[in-house]
Amino acid sequence: MVVMLPCPGTAGADTTVVPYSLSKQSNQFSREDLREIFFGRRTRWPDGTTLRVYVLPDQHPVHVRFAKEVLGVYPYQLRSAWDRMIYSGTGTAPIVIDTVEQMQTVIKQTPGAIGYIEQ
Repeated sequence: MVVMLPCPGTAGADTTVVPYSLSKQSNQFSREDLREIFFGRRTRWPDGTTLRVYVLPDQHPVHVRFAKEVLGVYPYQLRSAWDRMIYSGTGTAPIVIDTVEQMQTVIKQTPGAIGYIEQ
């Protein structure tokens, strides 16, 4: 089962960028929940399973739209938070995937994975 969350603040002419996960638990997340996940402040699903966060490269148009429309932040703010976690040793950055198609494949194959797709 694939879960695509409705997103507050989505915009765009023909497509919408939505969080993408196979977890049944992911359909209850608000924007603030998603911010906690993608900023690395939340590392586990509510059942205790480890979250595996996947993102597209910083300049990828879908990543830019996800940051702005779903999380309500600029992509550089995400990068800054991830760099701070890496250099301070307090966390790890999300795993970068090159394409949306690869992201869908990896998420289907990885327990606890979450990312985003264009719909």
